[in-house]
Amino acid sequence: MDSAKQTLITVATYNEIENLPSLVEEIFRHAPQADLLVVDDHSPDGTGDWCDQKGREDPRVRCLHRAGKLGLGTAIIAGMKYAIEHGYRYVLNMDADFSHPPRCLPAMIAGMDPSEDPPVDVMIGSRYIPGGGVEGWPLKRHLMSRGVNLYARWMLGLKPKDCSGGYRCYRVAILEKLDFDAIRSRGYSFQEEVLWRLKMLDARFSETPIVFVDRQRGQSKIHSGEAVHALRIILQLGIQNWLGR
Repeated sequence: MDSAKQTLITVATYNEIENLPSLVEEIFRHAPQADLLVVDDHSPDGTGDWCDQKGREDPRVRCLHRAGKLGLGTAIIAGMKYAIEHGYRYVLNMDADFSHPPRCLPAMIAGMDPSEDPPVDVMIGSRYIPGGGVEGWPLKRHLMSRGVNLYARWMLGLKPKDCSGGYRCYRVAILEKLDFDAIRSRGYSFQEEVLWRLKMLDARFSETPIVFVDRQRGQSKIHSGEAVHALRIILQLGIQNWLGR
């Protein structure tokens, strides 16, 4: 593969027509050599149609259409599998709502420098290291996020400070070793679970600071039932982790 086409950026969407056009523009402003795959869950607002039209104008853009809302985790896995099948070196996942700032893309990609020994396998855009932070959250959500991170780090033996954030760049070579069929999470516990499973493969993690900005347009997809389910899955995985399985 041409070295200029080594990075695939993936964005999962459902009703993101308010954000996607400007997001795509910003992505290519900061990472013009990357390709972009939009994984759209049959958005009724025309997100997928817009993406198809954009792809006809710009060969860097592709849209993977899915039958409906199948879960964030499965959308991210679809992007990972696409990167493996098409021979990319890195796959970088980010949210569609501008909570993950595109200006951080160069630092995320640079952190995967193959000249390092050993090289980084997962670069995490981190809210919880010096220089990182969150804007626009109420105190309750701050406390909940911090609590989930502490819980996941303790239960799963994870070292990164930000285990629940989804702004990440993965080395495709490590993803090729991952058993995707074993992943239980379909929602927001996916982020913690995939780090744990990569830890089992001796993946090397690193973090670069980002300032997470709460979405300004569109509706959040988070709901309390899914949050409870995520905590339950982390507990089950934690038991496996402590038992050494």
